[in-house]
Amino acid sequence: MDLEKLLSDRLAPAFAAVAGGPVDPLVRRSPRADFQSDAPLALARRLGRPPRDVAAAVLEHAVLDDVCESAEVSGPGFLNLTVADRTLTDLVAGLVGDARLGVPPTAAPQTVVVDYSAPNVAKEMHVGHLRSTVIGDAAVRLLDWLGHRVVRVNHLGDWGTPFGMLIAHLADLGEAEAAHELSMGDLDGFYRAARAKFDADEAFRERSRQRVVALQGGDERTLRLWRLLVEQSERYFLTVYDLLDVTLTEDDFRGESAYNDLLPGIVDDLDRLGLLVSSGGADCVFPPGFGGRDGEPLPLIVRKSDGGYGYPATDLAALRQRTGELGATRLLYVVGLPQRQHFAMVFAVARAAGWLCPPAEAEHLGFGSILGTDGRMLRSRAGESVKLVGLLEEAVARATDLARARNPELDAEAAAEIGRAVGVGAVKYADLSTDRRKDYVLDWERMLSLDGNTAPYLQYAYARIRSVFRRAGTDARRDAPIVLAQPAERALTVELLGFGAVVAEMERSLDFHQLAGYLHRLATTFNAFYERCPVLRAPDELRESRLLLAELTARTLRQGLHLLGIRTLERM
Repeated sequence: MDLEKLLSDRLAPAFAAVAGGPVDPLVRRSPRADFQSDAPLALARRLGRPPRDVAAAVLEHAVLDDVCESAEVSGPGFLNLTVADRTLTDLVAGLVGDARLGVPPTAAPQTVVVDYSAPNVAKEMHVGHLRSTVIGDAAVRLLDWLGHRVVRVNHLGDWGTPFGMLIAHLADLGEAEAAHELSMGDLDGFYRAARAKFDADEAFRERSRQRVVALQGGDERTLRLWRLLVEQSERYFLTVYDLLDVTLTEDDFRGESAYNDLLPGIVDDLDRLGLLVSSGGADCVFPPGFGGRDGEPLPLIVRKSDGGYGYPATDLAALRQRTGELGATRLLYVVGLPQRQHFAMVFAVARAAGWLCPPAEAEHLGFGSILGTDGRMLRSRAGESVKLVGLLEEAVARATDLARARNPELDAEAAAEIGRAVGVGAVKYADLSTDRRKDYVLDWERMLSLDGNTAPYLQYAYARIRSVFRRAGTDARRDAPIVLAQPAERALTVELLGFGAVVAEMERSLDFHQLAGYLHRLATTFNAFYERCPVLRAPDELRESRLLLAELTARTLRQGLHLLGIRTLERM
């Protein structure tokens, strides 16, 4: 059990006795004690009593003597709680033999669909795909570890009118030459060449339009050429995912084309339910509460005036398939914040149609943009979107150079291993340590620093602990008693006991910057402990206790970084 839950459970009956009903004790960490409860202030306003009197009344009812060294009213009416050392040592001893570090599997497992990454066929992945891929993969790792059934969905853009142009260009090149060109990974070059022909050549434009008709009509040769585009693109995407070290596989690809046969039924069912409205020749749904700048109701267009289907119809079909066939009760869409209104409208229509009903819930995990050091959208020197592979390769190269500079004796294999783990970890952590709703600046010097809230700082803290055990020549004794002889030992113990509360919050919010912040506090607290409390030179009892605290810190850092998709290293 984590400390915040323990103290909340003890305070809840006392608050209920004073309030005459349930009250959240609002226990949190405090700079003036171990923990603090702010709840007396709000309760005092509700009861019309002085806050300090309410706080004192809560303490009179609370049973805290066996877990707290002190509990007192502070300031305008806070409750300051200092946990007894015996409570700390008993609880942290319970973590030693627990492979899950005090985080039990969920008691209510769900089927969760996580829709993330979603690149477009025949286009290279760029920096704009980084956040969706990294945030989505962290969600998958966390929810899977907690015991949920997690379904990864990589919703590829693999259908629509541009594919007529691409297939026509492929046919002009010949299948063998096109396959070779695509296998070289230059998807953007292939797309630009097709676009240039489309813009300059009327005959090519007409062939492109005919290919669209043939594709939608199921023409076998056109479909074969389309499959070649999809297959070569998927191979390229998998190389990017391997470099980025995420869990997406070929089994997780599910393109927009997979829902084509379902789209007419979506429109028919919306019509049967009385939700469909004809507007300007298009079939639309007007979910209540959505308006344009002119105040007019905003439509969700499910079938366009030319009879074609857009993203809303595909998203509705995918949602219905996920709640119906897959039985998902939590749907996560990891897509940029500019799509917030689109998904809000899709969810509203799905609820109105009865395709998204309790207990099923859909959430848009929106995120901001990655900026350059000039504060603008990150672009290449040529003004184009930065390719994701190029960004990752630069991160690895920079990290490898730093590793060699710090340790010139590293052989090439070791330097490459460190460079990849540190470089890719730095990119991921810079993203996940930021509130996902905010933009952030990609700053190489800060991201790769061994100081501050960075992945290399955390990776180095882990490697430092592993070096202690190499010098010790032994593992920690699992049955050693924990001794809190110094304030730094006590502070580290309190931090170790906070992991469970952070993970519980992550399960709900999926705000991974909170987990990153916890891991940084833990590493900082360990480094202070390491500087002030000699481990290997300590007397036997203290030595064993400190080795055990060091081991628990390493395990927690490793598990926390794994949930963020970041590798740990035995040596740096």
